[in-house]
Order: sequence, then structure tokens, then C-alpha cells
Amino acid sequence: MNTLTNLDNFIDRLASGDPTPGGGSAAALAGAAGAALVAMVARLTVGRKRYIDAEPQMQEIMQRAETLRARLTDLVNEDAAAYNQVSAAYRLPKATGGEQAARAAAIQAGMQAASLTPLETAQACAEVISLAEQVVAQGNVNARTDGGVGALLAFAGLQGAVWNVEVNLPSIDDSGFVTTVQTATHEALAAGQASLDRVQRAVTGDQ
Repeated sequence: MNTLTNLDNFIDRLASGDPTPGGGSAAALAGAAGAALVAMVARLTVGRKRYIDAEPQMQEIMQRAETLRARLTDLVNEDAAAYNQVSAAYRLPKATGGEQAARAAAIQAGMQAASLTPLETAQACAEVISLAEQVVAQGNVNARTDGGVGALLAFAGLQGAVWNVEVNLPSIDDSGFVTTVQTATHEALAAGQASLDRVQRAVTGDQ
């Protein structure tokens, strides 16, 4: 069986006229791919005499990268589900006052869920970039560019997730929720950008 069958199907679905999966799912997939590359570099480091001092760190990075890869893969589907929750809320009846109130509450709940899902994607991607920074600095030099690509993919996922958070916040009435999510989003983006800058300098040799 072609091992790319599922990926091909996902890409076809992205290209379709269906709004899901969309950019949020693609962002999570980019992060998962980045985490996979980080895990690969760690594996290419473990067991080599040259890197014996870094082996405990690489073992930990490998395990954490695999955890993040699994979570980001789940977020591919969860992001689509969050969008569908919002869409379903907007389709609720609104003929009476009670129906209007129930619909409004469902929309707000859906919007919050649709913000928290990409926020988690953003935070996970930021952590992937931090791990990439470590494998680029301490891991197998022959796989340094693979770690760099992992960081770039994760940053694409991070930035995409941030946009998907921000697009939903104006529709949310709970100002406290909005402020909390905005703060967390900005922190993830800043951390990811700082790590990516260091990765790029390490990969290119521009110290």
C-alpha cells in the first residue's frame, strides 16, 4: 500500500470546496511534521559516540517531540471539528426569544472552542521550535538542516494558528477570555520567533 495514501487524501480535501479541513488543520499538520523532523534528528544522534554527552538530552527531546507530534496530529481533526461546531451553532433556529438566546450561547461556546484549539496548536508549535533549537545546537551535525526545516515548518504552523485564533476573538463577548487568549497567543508567537531566529543563525552559521 502506498504510505502516502492518507496524506494524499488530506491534501485533496484541503483543495476541495469544503471549508474543513482548512488553514487551522494545515497549521497543525505543519507542526506535526516539524515535530517528526525533530524526533528524527534526535534519533540520528542517539547511539553515536561523538554525541554521547548529549544522549540523555536527545532521549528526552525524542520523547517530547513524539508526544507533540501525536497531539498536533490530533489537532488536525479537532480544528475541523471546532469549525463545524461554530457552523452548526449558526444554523440553529432563531424564531423565538428562547431560540435566539440558545443560539447565541451556542455560537459563543463554539467561538471559544474555535479559539482554544488553534491556541493549543500555537503553543505546541512553539515548543517544537524550542526542541528544534536544541537538536540543531547539540544533535547530529549531518542532520542540522533537517532540524532547521522542522523549525520552519513548526513556525508556519505557529503563525497560521495565531491567525486562526485572532480571527475568532472579535466575535467573542467575554472580554476576560479574549484577553487571556490574546496574551497566551502573543507569548507563544514571541517565544517561537526567538527560537526560530537562533535556529536560523545556527543552521546558516551566521552567529
